[in-house]
Amino acid sequence: MKSGRRALGVAESFTDSDEKSTLAGAVVQANRAVDGFEFGDCTIGGMDSAEAIIGLYESLDREDIRYIFINGIAPAWYNIIDMDQIAEEVDRPVIALSYEESEGLEQPLRKAFSGREFRQRYRRYQGLPERKQTVTDGHVIFYRSAGLSQDETAAVIQAYTGENRRPEPVRVAKLAASAVRRFRR
Repeated sequence: MKSGRRALGVAESFTDSDEKSTLAGAVVQANRAVDGFEFGDCTIGGMDSAEAIIGLYESLDREDIRYIFINGIAPAWYNIIDMDQIAEEVDRPVIALSYEESEGLEQPLRKAFSGREFRQRYRRYQGLPERKQTVTDGHVIFYRSAGLSQDETAAVIQAYTGENRRPEPVRVAKLAASAVRRFRR
């Protein structure tokens, strides 16, 4: 992959007392150079994460972004991401990442929500691409991908992951989201 190829990493930060989760978008080149930031928010416990991520991408107004990395699939207390909606609206592949084994979200969703609120989130969760894994520098990274094959996704993750366990776009975005949340306080 060319070292100047860019990806948008998206991560969030919130505390229990917040009504909104701070979203950060970090544009990072494959050579790990940071090339831009954008910030927004989504509702804690809401269903607006996909729209918020699309908004970050559109605000950047950057045609050179080739991939979108998202740190997790359920930011802001189960604000389940609609990966297909994002991929379709921004016309870019979307890769959602996680770093630990998981039994899935069905039981946590059942605990946190009931009735229509549960069904709405569970339907969106069930519609996500299948969770797969790849190994980068000895670390297992779990992912869901919309718009790329399994082999292409593994290669993209590898290209953006340096010595850290997390791909650089989401690592930088997480740092930025935390810093902006603290600044807003």
